[in-house]
Amino acid sequence: MPQPSVVVGDRLRGRSVDDTRERIRAVLSRARERTEVLTDSVNDADLMAQHSPLMSPLVWDLAHIGNQEDLWLVRDVGGRDGVRSDLDDIYDAFQNARVDRPALPLLGPDEARSYVRTVRDSTWEVLDASTLSGNPLEEQGFAFGMIAQHEQQHAETMLATHQLRVGDPVLSAPHAPRIGGTVTDDEVVIPGGEFTMGTSDEPWALDNERPAHKVNVPAFSIDATPVTNEQFLAFMTDGGYERPEFWSERGWEHRREAGLVAPQFWEYDGCGTWWRDRFGVVEPLHLQEPVVHVCYFEAEAYARWAGKRLPTEAEWEKAARWDPISGRSRRFPWGEAEPDESLANLGQRFLGPAVVGSYPTGSSPLGVHQLIGDVWEWTSSSFEPYPGFTAFPYREYSEVFFGGDYRVLRGGSFGTDPVACRGTFRNWDHPIRRQIFSGFRCARDIAGDRP
Repeated sequence: MPQPSVVVGDRLRGRSVDDTRERIRAVLSRARERTEVLTDSVNDADLMAQHSPLMSPLVWDLAHIGNQEDLWLVRDVGGRDGVRSDLDDIYDAFQNARVDRPALPLLGPDEARSYVRTVRDSTWEVLDASTLSGNPLEEQGFAFGMIAQHEQQHAETMLATHQLRVGDPVLSAPHAPRIGGTVTDDEVVIPGGEFTMGTSDEPWALDNERPAHKVNVPAFSIDATPVTNEQFLAFMTDGGYERPEFWSERGWEHRREAGLVAPQFWEYDGCGTWWRDRFGVVEPLHLQEPVVHVCYFEAEAYARWAGKRLPTEAEWEKAARWDPISGRSRRFPWGEAEPDESLANLGQRFLGPAVVGSYPTGSSPLGVHQLIGDVWEWTSSSFEPYPGFTAFPYREYSEVFFGGDYRVLRGGSFGTDPVACRGTFRNWDHPIRRQIFSGFRCARDIAGDRP
């Protein structure tokens, strides 16, 4: 099955209306190409099935993608009648928990495909008519960028559903790089001081990334690469899952109740070899890949075993964005340019993370590697608003989640599209979740300068 290509472009700020319109066409088309790969690769029964109570049926995601586009672009931006406003309640994610969605009167596969095609035809007409200015939704194409990001976020969710699916493999892609570059340091010291966190001028940044604000971060040390399978195996071999002293009280309770003994999708053959199931293909564990499918509590326990801790969200962003030469915050670790295939493992080009050291040109000025792509990285921070936060364009994207039982993840994964990944992008999930493409790196205090 062919995989969607990665198409990148320049920052929207300062581009002409025609250039911005073409950029919008490119990111919306790329998102739809990927949606079709993920939904056309299975038969109708698999499309309608719920492969895990944690996930929606793939056909729900498909029609939900169309419904959000119908709502925001056809109706709100275009001022038109909805293509199917009668579907709004069925595909409202806040009215219907994932576990309950199979019981809804969902559109069948052919109906869902027809619906999203009809909505997209109207979207192209709305885009052609828009001046991409004049109101906050249309300014620099924000609503179109929001919908492209929304579809790609659901594509990553559908990719996670494919990982949970039982049956013959249906997705294919080349292996991510299996020979990394040289990483000279195990840790990198990030000097203390103030830096600019968040953004006020990224045209398609979502509300929880805003506004830009100054944060003082004392000096700290952070791992140069994400924690690898080999490193995590050392934790396991040392009894990491059996030793409560490495776990928080809540984490240990969850480890016992859930019966955690290894990252999700790992299998031990009893003869000394660990294997992992990758989208239906069982293969030997590659030791130099970043560990993936671990929950927050597992990451926290490993960090304590290693004599370290998880970085705060502010520490992670400073390591990823702060340029010590200019004193400014970059858009990405490598600078302002959007990611391409030489800089980061994004966009489902591969079906797994690349080995550490694979993208040396994508490292930060201080030499921190693979902060973007490969695996989402758990931080120790709860999901909270930035000072001066304003919900836009709706409270349910971010505001309703603030203060809940969530931890922030940063950096994107191999399944994250470039349009939905930047140095300021914030993801969040419950600390028990590990079906997501989550890994981590560690940090530690520098004596006498504790954050």
